[in-house]
Formats: sequence, structure tokens, C-alpha cells
Amino acid sequence: MAKSQSKQLVVCVNNDGYPASLEKRKIYVSLRDPVVEKQGLLRIVDESGEDYLYPKALFRAVALPLSVKRAVLAAA
Repeated sequence: MAKSQSKQLVVCVNNDGYPASLEKRKIYVSLRDPVVEKQGLLRIVDESGEDYLYPKALFRAVALPLSVKRAVLAAA
């Protein structure tokens, strides 16, 4: 996981097929990866600190005020 990768916040709206890995309504950090996004996937960081690929359809982008986004990313 490269530190220079852009991060965004997403919320899980569906965990079908991944109930042990994803929680509905939970905010996750997504690492922008144009290559996998073209394949309909997102690179999501889980509680272990590792990133895994999941279908993009399971998530929606979260728009938060910049100060809140910074606080959430700092806590991740």
C-alpha cells in the first residue's frame, strides 16, 4: 500500500457475499486504484490495515466536511 495513493471514504450499502468481511452502514477507507476501478472493484482497507478488492456496487462515496474527513482518516 503506497502512502501516495489517494484515499476516499465510502460506506458499505450491501455486504452480500462478504458478511464476515464487511458491515453494512460502516465507513471504510478506499484507496484509489484506476486499474481495478475500471474492472468494477474498489480497494478497501479493513480493520487489519490491509487492503482487499471488493465489488464497487457494494459501496457509495461519502461526502463529509474536510475537517471531519481528516479526523476520520487520521483515526483509520
